[in-house]
Amino acid sequence: MGKKIVIIGGGVAGLSAGIYSRLNGFDTEIVEMHSLTGGQCTAWDRKGYRFDYCLHWLVGTRTGPFHEIWKETGVINNNVTIVDHDIHTKLIAPDGREFYIYTNLDRWEEYLCRMAPEDTRPIKKMCRDMRKTGLLEPFDDPPGLRKLSSYIKSLFNMLPVIILFGRYGKMNCNDYFKLLNFKNKDLRYFLESMFGGKDFSAIAYIMMLAWFNQKNAGYIIGGSLPMAKRMNDKFLSLGGKLTVNKRVSKILVNDNAACGVLTEDGEEIHADYVISAADGHSTIFDMLEGRYLSDKITDAYDNWELFTPLVQISFGIDKKYFTESANESFTINDIAIGHTNLKNGYSIMNYAFDSTMAPEGKSVIVIRYESPWDLWKNMSSESYRDEKKKISGDGTKLLEKRFPGITGHIEVTDVATPLTDVRYTGVWKGSYEGFMPGAGNLMKSLDIQLPGLKKFYMAGQWLSPGGGLPPAGQTGKWAIRFICKEEKTVFKNT
Repeated sequence: MGKKIVIIGGGVAGLSAGIYSRLNGFDTEIVEMHSLTGGQCTAWDRKGYRFDYCLHWLVGTRTGPFHEIWKETGVINNNVTIVDHDIHTKLIAPDGREFYIYTNLDRWEEYLCRMAPEDTRPIKKMCRDMRKTGLLEPFDDPPGLRKLSSYIKSLFNMLPVIILFGRYGKMNCNDYFKLLNFKNKDLRYFLESMFGGKDFSAIAYIMMLAWFNQKNAGYIIGGSLPMAKRMNDKFLSLGGKLTVNKRVSKILVNDNAACGVLTEDGEEIHADYVISAADGHSTIFDMLEGRYLSDKITDAYDNWELFTPLVQISFGIDKKYFTESANESFTINDIAIGHTNLKNGYSIMNYAFDSTMAPEGKSVIVIRYESPWDLWKNMSSESYRDEKKKISGDGTKLLEKRFPGITGHIEVTDVATPLTDVRYTGVWKGSYEGFMPGAGNLMKSLDIQLPGLKKFYMAGQWLSPGGGLPPAGQTGKWAIRFICKEEKTVFKNT
C-alpha cells in the first residue's frame, strides 16, 4: 500500500504490532533502544546459565483470543513445550508453617477444607467464584470496533461472570476475604499474605486461579528470551525492518498528526503512522511533551498504584536441586536485603523443571523481592556497586538457609535491580508491570488513541491495570486493526 508505520519499542507489544503490520502489507520499522528486542520479556546468559527476568506463566497457552495471538506471532508452535505446574506457589511462614496453592481447583478446595473444616462453606464459595470466571472470554476486537453481535454473545455466555464483577468489581482481596468471613487463623493469615495487604483486586485474584485451573496459564519451556526471539524472527521473516541501539527522544507531529520520530542521535524517521509500544509515561510526557492528555490519563498517572519494582538475585549452581514446588514464597517481613526492609517477604524460584536454563546436572535458582523505587532513583554509582554487593551476600545467606551447604556450589551470582530494568527498557519508576490492578481501577483502561492526536496509537501494558504480556500482545494487534480501519482495508491475521 506504500504506507509506512514506525513502531517505538521492540518489546512484546512492539513486536506484535510489527508482525500484524507486515501481515497487512505496511512498510514497517521498529526502533528499539536496546541491542535486542523483547523489552522486559528477556533473560541473560552467564557462564552457561540463563537467568530469566520475566516469564513465570503466560495466559493463553491453551485456548482463547490470547492463544490465537501467541500462535499468530510465533510464540507458540508445534515445537514449543508447555508445562502446567501442579502447585502454583508454596507459602512458608516465619515459624515454618506451610500453605499450598494448587492449580487444580478441585484439589485446592479439598486441601483447604481439610486444613480448615470449619470454613468449608466459604471455601467452597470462593472456589465456586473462581470456576465461574472460567467462562470469561476476552474480546478479540478492540473497543470501538466491536459488533453488537459480539456483545450479545459475550453477555449470554458470561452472565454469571458479570454478576461476580458487579458484586466484587470494586473490592480488593482483603475485603473479599473478610466478606467470606474465614474463621481459621492459619487460613486467614496465608490468604492475606498472598498480596501483602495491597489494594489488589479481588476479581483479578479470582480470575488468576481460574486460568490455572483451565490449564490456560502454563510455562513455556525456554522462558522469555526464546519467546521474544520467535516473535523477532517472525517479524523479520515477514520483511520488517528492525533498528536497534536507537532511542526515540521525540514523536514528530505536524498539524496534530504524528508523522515520524526523532532519535537521540538526531535522525528523523518519517512515517504515515506512529505506534508507541514504549513506556507509557515516557511516551506521553516526554516524547509528546504532555500535549495530548485527558482527565483519564492524568488521573491514572497521578493516582493509580504501581507495581513495586523488583530485585532479582540469580544463582548458577553446579549441582541439581529439586523442590516440591517451583516457586516458594516466604512471608517473613522483619529482615532486610541490602537497604530494603522487606514488607512482603521474598520468593525463591527453582528452574529445575526447565533443562534449558542450566548445563546438565546443574541448577538455576532465583530470589526475588520488592524494593521501593525511592531507594534507587537517586543512588550514586558507588552506592549502587556497594548495594549490589550487599544484596548478593544477603541473598546467599537466605539461599543457604533454604538449602544448607549450597554456598559451596554457587558458580555464578547476578543481581538485577530496578535501575537495571530502567536502563534497558525505560520503564517508569521501575514498575515492571505498570499499574497495579486495584479495587478502584480494574474496570478501567486507557484509550489506545490520545485526544487530539491523529495517526498515532499506543500499545503495551500501560493501557490496562495488571499489565503483563497478554495485554501487550493484544494491544499491538489492536493498533493495526485501527490503522486498517483508517485505511479502509480488511484486517488480516495470517
